[in-house]
Amino acid sequence: MHQPVPVRPDSALSRLAPTVALTAGQMALKDEILAFCRAHRADNHALFIIEGDAGTGKSLLLNTLFTAIQNAARGPDGADPLHGSDNRLLVNHPEMIKLYRNISESQKNLRKKDFERPTTFINQMDGTSRRADIVLVDEAHLLLTRADPYNRFHHANQLAEIIRHAHVVVIVFDARQVLKFKSLWSDAALARLVAGYPVVTRRLDRQFRMHAHVDVMAWVRAFRDGILRPLPAPQVFDFRIFDDAQAMYEAIRQRNAQYGLCRMLATYDYPYTLNGQDHFITERRFHLRWDRAMPQARLPWAERADTIDEVGSVYTIQGFDLNYAGIILGPSVTYDPAIDRIVIDPARYEDRAAFTGRDGVAQPEAVMARIILNSINVLMTRGVRGLYIYASNPALHARLATLWAQRQQPQT
Repeated sequence: MHQPVPVRPDSALSRLAPTVALTAGQMALKDEILAFCRAHRADNHALFIIEGDAGTGKSLLLNTLFTAIQNAARGPDGADPLHGSDNRLLVNHPEMIKLYRNISESQKNLRKKDFERPTTFINQMDGTSRRADIVLVDEAHLLLTRADPYNRFHHANQLAEIIRHAHVVVIVFDARQVLKFKSLWSDAALARLVAGYPVVTRRLDRQFRMHAHVDVMAWVRAFRDGILRPLPAPQVFDFRIFDDAQAMYEAIRQRNAQYGLCRMLATYDYPYTLNGQDHFITERRFHLRWDRAMPQARLPWAERADTIDEVGSVYTIQGFDLNYAGIILGPSVTYDPAIDRIVIDPARYEDRAAFTGRDGVAQPEAVMARIILNSINVLMTRGVRGLYIYASNPALHARLATLWAQRQQPQT
């Protein structure tokens, strides 16, 4: 038998636990979705969409909602319309599956089997006449929008198949976190998918993760659109530009000793192959291995103590909080001084799998750039207490150094 997973008060296990108090707005939205599920459980299909940027509490809301649904399904109130219902929570992210299953150990009406990968759910339901009553999907921007035989998905669209196999579907979605061509969405495609069904869309806007002034999020949002703004003003949230990646790593290690949950992250601009070998990121005197694939580990990558000696990718950190994040912007992230803008060079991006499935996509080069900028958005929105940045590209390195020097000048 597994021992209970040790819980830090600032861990994802604690932050996403269904015992965490929701804000009044989140509670009202949870109650609205519960009413939607009760009203449409017997319908053919219905879809509820929760939109929001990274850090706006989408996963906490979803896990609290799912716990309430399962309490109603497995509770003693036989008059509740959800009593006896068959429900699942899906997420196409192996690290998040670990997290949800760990959380389920402390909830009497949650089972580990309630949490599945989308492909697993779809393949289990194919060929049967059964339908789930309510299916919740976290990180729905990771759902596949085309067949992917490598991942044993042989249909055209995962959301379409999930809807086909359920009465009510509730998804959380952020278009700025789409990371692959095979997960590419458009508003028009989504509209076609749900035409004729009851559909409700709500948006979460309040930032919960980053304990920072609004100028920090404004800077990050501008960067993800290719715009370099003056750096945020000095504040409690620790925002820094580093001239040296090794110095940034040493600062992250110091913060980790002080607070825990501080990690190095990088854009996917350095070779990495899932072949059981270690692969390294080198930036001048900085030399550290990429995150090791450890599917058997009970804790997610962000919360294992040994990963302070690794560099995480967007795939290991998406959905998780850190106290401090040290971000290496690799060679694909460049700068054009003539227009004072970030310029993305997809040829330098090592995650070639992100670019497979381009057939039929208009302006694929622009989509490649958007995918890389989306990955940067994910990386830059992890830190609760602080964000440290180092740029590999010489032109971007120099421009950030200038902005940092300007920020350090005394205010008059």
